[in-house]
Amino acid sequence: MSRRKIEFMSLLEDYFETYLPYSRGLSKNTIDSYKQSFMLLLRFMQDVKGIDADDIRFSNLDYDTLLEFFNWLEKERKCKPVTRNQRLSSLSAFSEYAQNRDFDAASVFRSAIIKIPIKRGDKKQRAVFSREEIKILLSLPDERYETGLRDKVLLSFMYATGARAQEICDFTVSALHINGKSASVTLLGKGSKIRQVGVSLTLAETMQKYIRHRHLERYPGRHVFSSQTHELMTVSCVEGIYKKYVTIAKKKHPDLFLQDSYPPHSMRHSTACHLLEAGVDIVTIRNILGHVSVQTTQIYAEMSQDSVDKKLKEWNDTWFGSKIELKESKKDIPDFLKKR
Repeated sequence: MSRRKIEFMSLLEDYFETYLPYSRGLSKNTIDSYKQSFMLLLRFMQDVKGIDADDIRFSNLDYDTLLEFFNWLEKERKCKPVTRNQRLSSLSAFSEYAQNRDFDAASVFRSAIIKIPIKRGDKKQRAVFSREEIKILLSLPDERYETGLRDKVLLSFMYATGARAQEICDFTVSALHINGKSASVTLLGKGSKIRQVGVSLTLAETMQKYIRHRHLERYPGRHVFSSQTHELMTVSCVEGIYKKYVTIAKKKHPDLFLQDSYPPHSMRHSTACHLLEAGVDIVTIRNILGHVSVQTTQIYAEMSQDSVDKKLKEWNDTWFGSKIELKESKKDIPDFLKKR
């Protein structure tokens, strides 16, 4: 095998085939996201720099080339700053791995990638349902129809657990546990990490009735939620369910549901916000959501604007409820000190 093959492509292959899935234990979706970044890099190197994939050396990936690549992502590929930064993160992770494996070969690449700045963009406001909007959303599915019953149980389950869309798709009959007056569910999260989440007995019994309704109680490995055509529901199917009911809700309640879109993650974020507002500590919320770091939860579980406004009003009413009388100053403020 040639030295240049070992230098870049061989390390990249080992990174995706062995290191990420087995040493890191990352999910297929996460690995696919990483792969997309490198597919774009290879396309750039071929189309713009005239270098085929098999001919790429780490020495080709210097600062100027990488900076040109990220500019190309924004100008030619129309990538937004958040997407550009995700690509940068993917390349940075590989550069660290490559340098550990072959320091001399990868040092140029590693040195260049850490100099590429993270680009600031407009902070995107996360779509969060208010409690009133949650009640409306859960009331919309028509339980007289099979899909309506499924959708009502699915939406209720997602709000109660804060589960990701993929975790809902992967949820099986055996993952529901009822023990006397307590209940919990087992969720398979990112990187195949398993966590237990406590749920109300009412929700657990509703789930149990739905499982019996589908005649699944004797099949522990079957998925609880299925599409009309497949036993295993896809994330896109969950997205379609959300889009359907949010569209209906917007028409019925034009004064509510004011965000442009509400992806399935909106329900998870709403759960986190409502738990935080209810006084649940951040560590408990982290465990419920399955975050590795508390810092992730702190960023994720922001208080809704309604709650902020309410608490701000309470604070103002407490401290500034009475009318404040200002005494007239004997001397007027000089013009040069007045705000213009």
